Amino acid sequence: MKIATWNVNSVRTRLPRVVSWLERRQPDVVCLQETKVVDESFPLAEIEALGYHCLLNGQKSYNGVAILSRTEPQDVVRLLPGDELDAEHRMLIAVIEGIRIVNIYAPNGGDVGLPRYAFKLEWYRRLREFLNVSFDPSENLLICGDFNVAPDDRDVWDPQRWRGKILFSEPEKEALRNLVSWGLQDALRLHKSEGGLYTFWDYRAGAFHRGWGLRIDHILVTESLARRCADVEIDRNERKGEKPSDHAPVIATLE
Repeated sequence: MKIATWNVNSVRTRLPRVVSWLERRQPDVVCLQETKVVDESFPLAEIEALGYHCLLNGQKSYNGVAILSRTEPQDVVRLLPGDELDAEHRMLIAVIEGIRIVNIYAPNGGDVGLPRYAFKLEWYRRLREFLNVSFDPSENLLICGDFNVAPDDRDVWDPQRWRGKILFSEPEKEALRNLVSWGLQDALRLHKSEGGLYTFWDYRAGAFHRGWGLRIDHILVTESLARRCADVEIDRNERKGEKPSDHAPVIATLE
């Protein structure tokens, strides 16, 4: 079973690439972030024609998440407890083939010390509390998406330059560690320990070609899924070519 996560940075802008990628890679489940479209305008016909069910939690121009799956998703959740219906659309949960999949697009935070930064840390606290009261680490649970946090020095192209900056500040890293401590493991690090494995490269200053990347897109799994995880791949080639997203897909293979 192949489960992928990909911040597409506008599913309509990136639709030809998404369709081509789905045809080529044939994942069983894909969690998309930053779809940037209301549900009524999501390109359902093109995706469903490839054999996918589309579970949507979209928002105009900003945010938005979706889960594409070969089998029909069950037990759907779209909001964190306490969220109003007009809250930022950053989460989508479904059970697919016995695995509870949590697709998240964590807040960016803007800059350290700003109100959006405090919102980001609080959002992470609320997500951890949601796990505490709703689920159990003994179940088959996978959290994936754009976490907007690079976990450690291996995950940024220049740790000294990034130290204390947004996406790599200590409170953000601690928030991610706190989430992981619920009973999760970083699926990529089950197989690869080296640095330089990035998932995001800014569009500016030729960052991709210079190797100026960060690993901020993750797949986290509970122990039962960690035992089934045969491989995790960053599809770096998808960052190349015409009109790419600034993120690359990450794919976990479960046996």
